[in-house]
Parts: sequence; structure tokens; C-alpha cells
Amino acid sequence: MSFENLSALPAGILFALVTTITPGPNNTMLLASGVNFGFRRTLPHILGISAGVALLMLSVGFGLGEAFRRFEVLYTVLEVLSVAYLLYLAWKIATSGEMKMKKGERRPMRFHEAIAFQWVNPKAWMMVLTAATTIHLSADFGINALLMAVLFYVIGLPCICLWAAFGTAMRRALSKPAYLRAFNVVMALLLVASLYPIVLRFFA
Repeated sequence: MSFENLSALPAGILFALVTTITPGPNNTMLLASGVNFGFRRTLPHILGISAGVALLMLSVGFGLGEAFRRFEVLYTVLEVLSVAYLLYLAWKIATSGEMKMKKGERRPMRFHEAIAFQWVNPKAWMMVLTAATTIHLSADFGINALLMAVLFYVIGLPCICLWAAFGTAMRRALSKPAYLRAFNVVMALLLVASLYPIVLRFFA
């Protein structure tokens, strides 16, 4: 399968690059996971994010986007769920303890959990809905979504790996419990701050 509109390819690549490498819920959580668990244990989380965004892009391209246009209340429900779940995740991060884990306690996000998280991730929805409506790699809406899903995966995967790798590099500097607690609180606050587009829309 080839791109039917090569002139839009640079725009698609740039959009995928900018949206996946810039701060947001996924990257904030990967940074925290890298610090708390290391890169190897965070790898299923990384792969789940990339797969989840690609699946979300395909879902929008093959009909879900039209459902949101017809029934706006569905998007409002999604936003409420997103806020509630992100606040819960922020609380879990802020109250995380030391890197040393007792058996059965703290663990990084699993592959399937990271996939599922994209359905309540406001930034992921912004990415795929914008890509579906503004990036035209094909005249066919479904094929366009498929091509953008490939771009999000191929370009996004190394971008988000950088966040987990940076967190892993910070593990030694944050080995003291007090430093780690402060870091986790900051990450939790940043995760809450990522909700600002939804808050602004509610008060617009």
C-alpha cells in the first residue's frame, strides 16, 4: 500500500513526531515509570502505548469518529471518564514509595493496560481526531487512518522510548526516598496539568 498524496507525507510525519514526543499523560507516566521501575520493566507500557494509539486511530478512521460527531454526549462522557481516571493515576503516582518493592506490591503498567488507557487519554484523542480530519494521505478515510496509524507507531515508538530512558537515567539521582517522593509528586501534578484543555473547554 502506498501513499496516494505524497505532498501530505511531511505534514503527517511532523504531526506524529510533535504529538508523540511532547509532554502529555503518556510521556509523564513513562518518565515516572522509568525512574521507579527501569527501562526493561517499562517496555510493555511503552509497546502498549504505541499499539493503543494505533488502534485508536484505526477505530476513529473506521467509524468511531463519525459516532462522536453524531452523538456529542458520548464525547462529554469520555471527557468525564478521562478526568476521573487521570486524577486517580496522579494520586497513585504521588503516593508511590521507594523504588524497592515488596512482593506483590507496586508494578509498572502492563501492555494491555497501556492499550486500554489510550481510550481515556485526552491527548491521544486529540491526536487521532486531528489527524483524521486534517492530514490527508489518502482520499479514502479508512486508508488515511491506517496510514496515520502506521506513522504514529513507527515515529511515536522511539519518541516515547526517550522519556522512559530519561527516567531510567535519573534513577541513581533519585535513589534517596525524599527525592523520589518529590519527583513523583511533581509528575502527578504535571499529569493533572495535562487536563487543562478539557478544563478550558468546560469554562469556555
